[in-house]
Amino acid sequence: MLMPHPAVLRGLVEEYEAAAARETADGTGVPCPRTRDLAYTLCVSTGTRDVRQALAAARHHLAATPARVPAPAAGPVPVD
Repeated sequence: MLMPHPAVLRGLVEEYEAAAARETADGTGVPCPRTRDLAYTLCVSTGTRDVRQALAAARHHLAATPARVPAPAAGPVPVD
């Protein structure tokens, strides 16, 4: 299975956790569209169907990679 670049995966996890914390703080208990989108993206990125499993898989994958892997440069990929 393909996994996203560690920097991208780390960003998704951090953004999801921040969004989930804001929702807990506001007390409504209803996830906003952005939090649902992040949960979906994490699930697709990790090959899971539940955000808790997705977070566990992401953390496991990130633990196996170097602490800070630079994100790939944007732009066209050179073809030989």
